[in-house]
This record gives sequence, structure tokens and C-alpha cells, in this order.
Amino acid sequence: MEFVVFILQTVFERSESEALQIMLKVHNEGMGVAGLYTYEIAEMKVVKVTSIAQANEFPLLCTIEEAATGS
Repeated sequence: MEFVVFILQTVFERSESEALQIMLKVHNEGMGVAGLYTYEIAEMKVVKVTSIAQANEFPLLCTIEEAATGS
């Protein structure tokens, strides 16, 4: 859980309280939104998260999903 908070703070520039809320959502529901970005920026962040997770031997999955558009 601490590693997820670390990732949210360093890669996604979330405050500690935001990171804790997102981490708890991930822990309880299996998924959380780290942020909304253009595809290119989101792709770079996924690569960075995956690289950090692998280097630290954490099985953290980070994916990109298209944002739902409101009518």
C-alpha cells in the first residue's frame, strides 16, 4: 500500500491525502483513477510506473483507459 502511495505522489504528483484516497479505492475495489491525461502522457506514465514497479519487485498493474465523454 505504501508503494502505491509513493507512485501516486511521485509519478502522478498527487498530494498525500489524494494518494491515500486513491490507494484505498484501489485496495477496496481493485481499481482507481490516478489522473486524466492525453494519450501520449498517459502512455509515458504507465511505462514509468511499470519500470519502477518491476525494479522494486512489486506486482503493480497500471493501465490506460479512454475517459467516458458526457452528453
